[in-house]
Amino acid sequence: MRVFPVIALGLALPLSAFAAGGDNGGGSTWTNPPKETQTTKTCKGVKVWDEKTGKCVAPKNSSLDTDTLYGAVRELAYAGRYADAQGVLAAMPDQSDDRVLTYWGFTHRKMGDPNRAALYYDAAISANPDNILARSYMGQGFVEEGRTDLAIAQWREIRARGGIGSWAEVSLREAIRTGLTYSY
Repeated sequence: MRVFPVIALGLALPLSAFAAGGDNGGGSTWTNPPKETQTTKTCKGVKVWDEKTGKCVAPKNSSLDTDTLYGAVRELAYAGRYADAQGVLAAMPDQSDDRVLTYWGFTHRKMGDPNRAALYYDAAISANPDNILARSYMGQGFVEEGRTDLAIAQWREIRARGGIGSWAEVSLREAIRTGLTYSY
């Protein structure tokens, strides 16, 4: 892979450059794979572990908060259970929320539908141009497609929007450098 001189220094930084930051992929929550919980240990299909009831519940019929549902989507996706993650996404009350759109894009990309993924990433970025997680995932999709120039453009956008050192920026930088993408 040819690394453009403008970004060569940035791409050479190690993964230890991760820093805690803001929302949408910048925070320390996103620097590591999700922890395995009862959602992936015990629950089958489109079910999420409910700590209050101590059992697996259907997300649509539960009182689980949005952050718990996002965590379940992330954990299910990391476990390769993309269809189950999409089932949890479908239960989210606000389908126009940029985080929901980002995860729809991510799961479609991981399920082998980059065109549909791009539609969701575009919608997430239209809803929130500062959604650096959507930009990182979109850029990683471009890396998978061999479209490094478009991945670099998203990497630059992440940096311009204050994402320097965030998980979103570093993971995309590493994907561009190595050709390997992330599952969380």
